[in-house]
Amino acid sequence: MSDLGIPDLAYWSGSGGEQWARNQEFGDRQFAPVAEALFKFAAVHPSERVVDVGCGCGTTTVALARIVGPQGRVLGVDVSAAMLALARKHAPQGAPLEFVRADVTDHAFPRGAFDLLFSRHGVMFFAEPARAFANLHTALTPGGRLAFSCFRAPRDNPWAMTPLAAAYRFVPPTPKLGPEDPGPFSFADETRVRRILGAAGFTDIALTPVDLEFDLAGGRGLDAAVANVVALGPTSRAVRGQSAEIRAKVAAAMRETLAPHVKGDAVPLGAAIWIVTATSRS
Repeated sequence: MSDLGIPDLAYWSGSGGEQWARNQEFGDRQFAPVAEALFKFAAVHPSERVVDVGCGCGTTTVALARIVGPQGRVLGVDVSAAMLALARKHAPQGAPLEFVRADVTDHAFPRGAFDLLFSRHGVMFFAEPARAFANLHTALTPGGRLAFSCFRAPRDNPWAMTPLAAAYRFVPPTPKLGPEDPGPFSFADETRVRRILGAAGFTDIALTPVDLEFDLAGGRGLDAAVANVVALGPTSRAVRGQSAEIRAKVAAAMRETLAPHVKGDAVPLGAAIWIVTATSRS
């Protein structure tokens, strides 16, 4: 279990999505190593039809559209109106993509219409992951593929836990999550992932560990790292609703904690993810 709060559907469709939209540039820069690793495993081909699950501000959706080309199709799905508005704004005119605001748990996908389900860290917050993946499975052609990224255990992700520990000097810990609760580390358990995907109709399930570094500064130095950590991710949820005085104390503690990790204009900390791949049963 981890004490990181439970960002639910209301959070992502409301204030959480708006916050990520405001910080889109930094978010995409931080998660660029994740996307790079995921694209290698997804092996997207020209002319394929792809669903980008939890597409957010559309960066991966646009990248997928470039690969599949004019004979392919990419559908980006997210619950956040704010992030989808940004995605539509940045989408190249005439690209073979579209965006829809929907919850994949019950969205009516055309049956057997897609070759690949793709998601860069868009699946860990499913309230009902078994139902969500079962529904997503219906969208795949027989033998279609699934490829997504998710975090491994909190202890292996100092990019999140190191700043959070500093914040907890001044704010109470957020509620502990149970092993089945949605959250950033809800897919850390390999056994659970295999159980959910197997029950949903997937086979050839593989989880590959990938170790990365996240630059909390986005190449802009220590002050930016402090601001970014307080704006996005687990620490931002821990300090939400706190007074200006408390937030200032957290920022000061964050600066002290992150200073030893500074390398030039970067503040890199370790990140541990799974790349999960599977195939739709024929």
